[in-house]
Amino acid sequence: MNSLTMLSTARIYTPLNHSPQRQRFGGSQSKRNVVFPSPSFRTPKLICMAEPYLITKLESAEKTWKDLSVKLADPEVVSNPSEYQKLAQSMAELDEVVSTYRKFKDCEKQLEESRALAKENGNDEEMAEMIASEIKSLSNELIELEEKLKVLLLPSDPLDARNIMLEVRAGAGGDEAGIWAGDLVRMYQKYSEQNSWKCTLILSSEAEKGGFKTVVMEIKGNRVYSKLKYESGVHRVQRVPQTEAQGRVHTSTATVAIMPEADEVEVVIDPKDIELTTARSGGAGGQNVNKVETAIDLFHKPTGIRIFCTEERTQLQNKTRALQLLRAKLYEIKVREQQEKIRTQRLSQVGTGARAEKIRTYNYKDNRVTDHRLKMNFELTSFLDGNIDNAVQSCAAMEQKELLEELAESVGAPSG
Repeated sequence: MNSLTMLSTARIYTPLNHSPQRQRFGGSQSKRNVVFPSPSFRTPKLICMAEPYLITKLESAEKTWKDLSVKLADPEVVSNPSEYQKLAQSMAELDEVVSTYRKFKDCEKQLEESRALAKENGNDEEMAEMIASEIKSLSNELIELEEKLKVLLLPSDPLDARNIMLEVRAGAGGDEAGIWAGDLVRMYQKYSEQNSWKCTLILSSEAEKGGFKTVVMEIKGNRVYSKLKYESGVHRVQRVPQTEAQGRVHTSTATVAIMPEADEVEVVIDPKDIELTTARSGGAGGQNVNKVETAIDLFHKPTGIRIFCTEERTQLQNKTRALQLLRAKLYEIKVREQQEKIRTQRLSQVGTGARAEKIRTYNYKDNRVTDHRLKMNFELTSFLDGNIDNAVQSCAAMEQKELLEELAESVGAPSG
């Protein structure tokens, strides 16, 4: 969506600009003869009538905007910089909604005038054609403005701008599940590269035959959560495993969890709820790795979450990483509970972070990825190379559609 220029607070008394007035046709025409246009230039019917729920929301937004403009002119508010800034910000957030709504009303008015003009000036075929073209143009503009207004009224996800912790766990399928988990990790690493995100391994547990039992990565960048939040769930693969000698197709799964980054003030961890033990990291590494107990084994008693962190070179660094991951996991639980409470009526799991449902099937034989939420297919080879943006955007569009339905239902209007 193209953003309109926000009005500065210095211009709060100036009415928001309407769309430019279109040239009116037939201003000097005589009104003595009323002849309707010939059938070939019959004016189209008005096809864009804003739904009642939309008008209700828009009128409320415009009233709020006007109330804020009055408050900003109050000397007491002007003398209080903090209060003034708060109100000015609230008003700025409504500027685009109000300016677009006023364009919508202006366009609607022009359309009605053009329709009336068509009835009064139908004796000239050329004029009738021009008016019909004007009506068609205005009708299309009205539809576009209404769709834009619907989107502008949608609540934004406050977590969209956050960085994330991405966890991939091998599920059903034995050794093949671990190999599949490794394939998913590489897919998300490639997608992160395409978006210029920084991807850092936090902890990993390798599987015996390759791949991973568990992997946690920290992904930082521009609006990471807004794109990867739709990846939470069970990813199923159907293929002939590397471990299969007879060429039979097996079905395996891996679970992906997307955890938005949490601040310490958002998730308070009571030290009494934590059991911390240390161990030697083991495996390949520097001289320090096998001699000093740098690994951290953290257990959170209320939830049963256990984190074993060995990736960093010092005990303090591993402890910090373990607590960071615990905080993210607890925050994900908190967010998921809130979403489930708010959207108990929604059957679709898009945007809910539900991890117990199968969201995709990756079929190697047919080179096909099926997203079960979208009921759409994608090419497997390209998908595993990190080209998942089409699926991400489709999930975002689906969520937007559901939010529009909820918006309609919130004011008692039919959602269809």
